[in-house]
Amino acid sequence: MTAEPTTAATSLTALLAERAAATPDAIAVIETAAIEGARSEGAGSERAGSERAGSEDVGSRRLSYAGLRATSEALAARLHSEGVRAGDCVAVWLPNWLDALVWQFAVARLGASVLGVNTRYNVHELVHLVTVARPVCVALPDDFHGIDFRGRLREALDTAKPETTALVAVVAQNRAPDPAGFDLGGGAFVHRTADGLGTPGTGATAPTGAPASAGTPAAAAPPPPLPDPAAIVNYFTTSGSTGNPKLAGHDQAAVTRHAAAGAAAFGMTETTPVMLCVLPLLGVFGFNAVMATLHAGGTCLFTPVFDPARTVADMVTYGVTHTIGGDDLHGRLMDSWREDPRPLRAWRQAGIADFAGRSPAIADWAQTEFGVPVRGVYGSSEVFALTAVRGPDLSPADRVRGGGRPVDAGIEVRACDPVSGAVLAPGEQGELQFRGYNVLPGYLRNPEANAAVFTEDGWFRSGDLGSVDDPGTGTFTYVCRMGDALRLHGFLTEPAEIENYLAAHPQVATAKVVAADRGDGMGVAVAFVVPADPGRPPGEDELIAYCRSGLARYKVPSRVVPLDAFPTTAGTNGTKIRTAELRRRATELLTDA
Repeated sequence: MTAEPTTAATSLTALLAERAAATPDAIAVIETAAIEGARSEGAGSERAGSERAGSEDVGSRRLSYAGLRATSEALAARLHSEGVRAGDCVAVWLPNWLDALVWQFAVARLGASVLGVNTRYNVHELVHLVTVARPVCVALPDDFHGIDFRGRLREALDTAKPETTALVAVVAQNRAPDPAGFDLGGGAFVHRTADGLGTPGTGATAPTGAPASAGTPAAAAPPPPLPDPAAIVNYFTTSGSTGNPKLAGHDQAAVTRHAAAGAAAFGMTETTPVMLCVLPLLGVFGFNAVMATLHAGGTCLFTPVFDPARTVADMVTYGVTHTIGGDDLHGRLMDSWREDPRPLRAWRQAGIADFAGRSPAIADWAQTEFGVPVRGVYGSSEVFALTAVRGPDLSPADRVRGGGRPVDAGIEVRACDPVSGAVLAPGEQGELQFRGYNVLPGYLRNPEANAAVFTEDGWFRSGDLGSVDDPGTGTFTYVCRMGDALRLHGFLTEPAEIENYLAAHPQVATAKVVAADRGDGMGVAVAFVVPADPGRPPGEDELIAYCRSGLARYKVPSRVVPLDAFPTTAGTNGTKIRTAELRRRATELLTDA
C-alpha cells in the first residue's frame, strides 16, 4: 500500500518532494524496451510473459521517486547554469522516454514552462511552434527511429529566423555523442539521465547492459528559488482544426490540484496504481494520467513505441491497474488480446474517450472478461483531461458516454445557447462552457483567440455540444463538437445515435455519420462504414433499409458508403477521425448525385 498522498503541494517540485520523502524507493517510472527473443516466442505468449515476470527487460530503465527527484534536480541545476530562468520556455522534443518526465520536473523546478513537441512533427509544425513559443532551449534525442531531429530543427530555425537561437540539449541513452555536431548557433550540451542512475541514494536502476557513465557532468549552479505556483508550467498544442495549433498554458498549482482530483476519481489512493502510459506527456491525456499516478505514489509504465501485443504482455508482467486513453488505444489492445488471450488480473479501471465509436464494444469486453468498468471521460488541452468522469456503477452503455461528473468541486460547467448565450435548463443541449482552476489562463501570444474563447462573464467556450444533466453535481453529457452536430430536416440530431445503430449491424465494424447539404439548404445524413469483413462489404441499399426499419425517417442516411478505413489524424491524445474530410466527401457524393 502506498502512503496516503496529501493535497498540500502547489507545485510539481513540492509534489515530487512529498512523494520522494514518503516512499523514496518506490518505483515512479518504468520505460519498457525491446525484449530479446520475445518476437520469436510471440510477444503475447504465456512463455514470454512468464520469462519476463522473473527477469528485467533488455534495455528497460526505471527510476524510483528518490531517483526521479535527484536526476531532475541535477538537470535543473545544469539548465540554470546554461541560463534557463523562470518564465522561459523549453521545448521538449522527445519520445515517450522516462527522460521526458525528468525534463518535466527539471524545467518546472526553475519556474519555466515545457512545450511538448510531437516526434512526428516536421519543419512546418516546428516553424509555427518556434515562432510562437520562442524556446530558449530545445531538448531532442540523439537517435530515435533514424529521424533527423537536428536537420529538421535547423531548417525550422532558418525559416523562422528567431531573434535568439535556442540552446540544444542532446538527450542520449546509451551513447555519449559529440554536442558540437548539434550546435545550431546557440550552444549545445549532452544530457544522459543514465549518468544519474544507480547513484547511491537514488534508488534507481540503469538500463540492463548500459555502458558506464560517460556523459558530460552537470555544471555546478546555485539553486534557484522554488517555483511560483501561479507560473505556467506547460503549454499543450491544440488540435489545430481551424488553423495553426494554439498553445494552451496551465500553471503549477492547477496541475497539482488536478493530479489529486484525478487520483481520487479513479480510486488510485486505495492501492498502489500502475498506469499504462502509452500516450506521451505532450498531450493532456498522457500528462494528467501521469500526474495523477505520481500523486498517488504509483508507477508509470512508459512505452516509447506502441505495439499492441507487446503492450498486452507488459500489462501482465508489470501488473497494470489503470488505463486511460481513446477507444483507438483500447480497441487495439482488445483486438490483440482476442488473438492471444492473457490473464489481465491486475487491471482495475479504464477511462475512455470515444473517437471512433468503439467504446461500447470495448466496455462490454472489459466488463465481461475482467470485470473492469470502462468509464467515459471528458477533457481537452484547454481544460485538462479527466475534467469529468462517469460513475463506475452505471450500465456499460451509459458509463462510456463522454462527460460525467467533474472530478473537483472547483470545476463549474454550464450549457448555453450558442446564438443568444442564454444559460439553458437541465437536459437542454447547447455549448458546454467551463469555469474553474482547470481552465487555461490563456493561449500563448494569441490575444485574438483569447478574446474569442472567453465569454464576457469569464466562462471558457469549449465549442462542444452537450447538456448539463444535474446542476447540483455538475454532471453533464458531451454530445459532439459543435461543428459535427447534425441538423437534419430542421432537427438537431446526435450523430452517435445513428452511428451506434449502424454499428449494431452484423456486417459493420464501425460507422461515422456527417451532415451534408443536398442542394436546397436542407441538411441530410451521410454515413460512412468500415465493414466487419473487408472482403464482404454490406450493400448500401441493405444498410439504408436497415436504418429505415429502426430510425425516424429524417435520421435515415441518404447515402451509406463503405470505406476500407476512415481518414484519421494522429494527435497527442490519440487518433481521431477527420470528420471535415468526411463532410467534404459527403458533399461531393450528393453533388454528383
